[in-house]
Amino acid sequence: MYSLDSKGHVIVPLVRIDALRMEPPQLEALGDAVHQALMDSIGFPADDRFQILTSHDGTTGTLRHGTYLDIPRDDGIVYIDITMRAGRTDDQKKKLYARVCALAHERADVAPHNVFIVIHENTQADWSFGHGQAQYLP
Repeated sequence: MYSLDSKGHVIVPLVRIDALRMEPPQLEALGDAVHQALMDSIGFPADDRFQILTSHDGTTGTLRHGTYLDIPRDDGIVYIDITMRAGRTDDQKKKLYARVCALAHERADVAPHNVFIVIHENTQADWSFGHGQAQYLP
């Protein structure tokens, strides 16, 4: 079952993944892992895959990290930024975080302590899928 809003529109995510010096096959595996987790935990369709995958070289672009909440991060950190329409429960988000972490470790060899996820929620007016139109608005 797809994740739908009150008007029956599929709730599409936009995912940005940033990593440091990650080789293309590993970055692709990480993208696959995140999308699988979105399908498993929230019900996004397989073909609603909108991702921006970036591997920073450490010179012209880099990532910074600290030990906030006493979590020892290192240069293997990945930042996963998910934008989606509002409406998920806290339980769904917790399941998503756990599933992303497990699959990132399994498929892309990202250490669980280096999986940093943030979700941004918005409304139907905040999306245009092309042609300069707000497809979700009347």
